[in-house]
Amino acid sequence: MALLLFVQIVLFSLIARAPNLDAWGKEGHYMVCKIAEQYLTAEASELVTELLPADAGGDLASVCSWADEVRFRFRWSAPLHYANTPGVCNFNYARDCHNSHGEKDMCVVGAINNYTAQLQTYGDPSSPYDLSESLMFLAHFMGDVHQPLHVGFADDEGGNTIIVHWYRRKTNLHHVWDVNIIETAMKDFYNNDLNTMIEAINMNITDEWSDEVNQWETCRGESITCPNNLNIYSNFNKRSQVSGMHQKAFN
Repeated sequence: MALLLFVQIVLFSLIARAPNLDAWGKEGHYMVCKIAEQYLTAEASELVTELLPADAGGDLASVCSWADEVRFRFRWSAPLHYANTPGVCNFNYARDCHNSHGEKDMCVVGAINNYTAQLQTYGDPSSPYDLSESLMFLAHFMGDVHQPLHVGFADDEGGNTIIVHWYRRKTNLHHVWDVNIIETAMKDFYNNDLNTMIEAINMNITDEWSDEVNQWETCRGESITCPNNLNIYSNFNKRSQVSGMHQKAFN
């Protein structure tokens, strides 16, 4: 049960974030897990520490980018970082959760469901899973599902084919969300200090957004995970925020 609480806490922490910080490069994934760690119960924290690899030093945040680092070694995992829709702003699991070969469940939503289920086997001596990897995959994919262009359109490859200028730098829209937004916010508002940025987000969770916690905890129709809801949220953010950001930086 403590591990399931961890899953829920990560979910809540991801949704409770600073405005416009929907993208997750290495720094973003670190922030997600660092915040989540602070909300773990003592029992959940002990179990997470037990499952982490020795070189993590008991720090979940230090391995939250691991799933990106092993993408070339575990090539089968590449489709698990995103879900594409056919040019529509809604997610349909049966239609959209598959890889380029049509294999079902091979998307970020399927990955969240899969690794949550694997972690539920904790304590079962017959479990065939490497739960350290399950934990690191899950923590990472919970970040990915909140990046609007990781739940984007197949036609533009999640914004990778859309060329833009972020202030004076030529890049693509996906990279803006993955890296540039966080880097710029950290530089302009937090004195280039990641810990200061994390503290600010934490203050918003406990203060400005505290009234919204019950809403974040709602998971209709699913008892453990609700990644379908997260995909809907991600698409909503993409529609509502990209247009305003375009006016500020893409010209």
